[in-house]
Amino acid sequence: MSEREHDVVLYGATSFVGALTADYLARHAPTGARIALAGRSRAKLESVRAGLPAPGSDWPLIVADSTDRAALDAMVSSTTAIASTVGPYAKFGLPLVEAAAAAGTHYADLTGEVTFAREAIDATDAVAQRTGARIVHSCGYDSIPSDLGVLLLHAQVQADGEGELTDVTTVARVRGGVSGGTIDSMRGLADTVKSDRATVKLLRDPYGLSPDRGGEPDTRQPSDSPAPHRLPDGKWAAPFVMASYNTRIVRRSNAIAGYSYGKGLRYGEVMATGAGPVGAVTAGAVTAGLGAMLAGFATPGARQLLDRVLPKPGEGPSEETRRKGFFRHDLDAVTTTGAHYTGRVSGSGDPGYAATAVMLGESVLCLALDGDRLPSRAGSLTPATAMGPALVERLRTAGHVYEAARA
Repeated sequence: MSEREHDVVLYGATSFVGALTADYLARHAPTGARIALAGRSRAKLESVRAGLPAPGSDWPLIVADSTDRAALDAMVSSTTAIASTVGPYAKFGLPLVEAAAAAGTHYADLTGEVTFAREAIDATDAVAQRTGARIVHSCGYDSIPSDLGVLLLHAQVQADGEGELTDVTTVARVRGGVSGGTIDSMRGLADTVKSDRATVKLLRDPYGLSPDRGGEPDTRQPSDSPAPHRLPDGKWAAPFVMASYNTRIVRRSNAIAGYSYGKGLRYGEVMATGAGPVGAVTAGAVTAGLGAMLAGFATPGARQLLDRVLPKPGEGPSEETRRKGFFRHDLDAVTTTGAHYTGRVSGSGDPGYAATAVMLGESVLCLALDGDRLPSRAGSLTPATAMGPALVERLRTAGHVYEAARA
C-alpha cells in the first residue's frame, strides 16, 4: 500500500466535523504526509481547502458520491487509509466500507449506530480479513475513550498479575453541544425501530456487536438506562446517552482479543450530574429528557416540534462552545483477585467535535503510517483491537489524558 497515491483520504471533508478534522490534519499531520480531501461537491471541497493552513491549502481533491460505487472504488484504491464523516452511516455508509474492505484499504469512521455497525461487520469482516484491511468503526468520542480506557485498565492489571477484570464502571462528565448529524441519526433509528422488530432485539442485546454471539457468556450486564442513583462518592448519576453503544464496542474488543479482559467482565457507563439536591434533580431531568426525546421521534406531532427546535444536519455547536467543552471519563475497576483499579481518560474541547476531530485525525494517521506498530489483525475491528497502544500514544501526544493505576 506504500505505492498508493495518498496516505490518507478524508471523505466528507465538507461536513461540520469533516472540516474540523481537515483543519486538525493540516496543523498536525507529519511533514510529507500525503493527504487528499474528498466529497461529492468540488465547489464545497474547494471552499474547505481554501480555509486551511499550509500544507492543507494545496491538498488534492477527490469528487465521489456515496452512491457511485465506481468512484468509491477508485478513491479507496488510491489511498492507504480513509476516514469517513459521511452520515448518517445507516443511510450512506455501507458502500464505502465495502469498497475499502475489497481494496485492502484501512478505514475509520465516527458511527455510534449499532444497526449500521452490525450490518457493516456482517458484510465486510471476512473480506477485510482476506485483503488485510483494518475496518475500524467509532473512532471519535464514540467510542475511543471507552474502548481505550478499558484496554489500559486491562494492560495494567495484566502487568501487575492481578487476574482479569470483573466489574468496570465508567463515569462520564462532559460539556459540549449537539449536532444536527447526531440528531438525524437518532431520527433514522426511531424510524427503523418502528418498522423492524429485529432491530429492537439487536438494540436490547448487550452483546449485539459480538463477533460470535453464540460464544458469549451469560454474564448479566449493567443496565444502559439505570434510574438516577448515587455513586460511591455520594454524587448523583444518570444514564449516559452513548452507553448503549460504547459498552457494545468494549465487549466486542474483549471478544476479538479472546476475552483477555475476562470472560466474566461486566461493563457499564453512567453520566455524573453533581452532588446534593441539584445533582439529584439534574439526574432526574436527564433521565426524563432522554426518554422524552426518543419517544418524541416516534410520535408524529412531537417529532414535528423537535424537528423545528433541534439542530439540522450540517449544523453544529459554535466555536465558543467547542472551545469551552471538555470530556472526562473516570473508570473504576475490580479484578478476579479483588484488586481495585482506577483509570482516567480526558480531553479539552467539545467532545463530539473539537475532541472528535483530534481522535479521528490521529486514528486515520495511525492506520496509514503506523502499520509496523499495530496489532497483527485485519477485518472488522475496534479502536482497541486495531490500533491499541499506538493510538493511545498518539492521543497522549495530542494532549489527551490516558491513565490507569492500582487504586
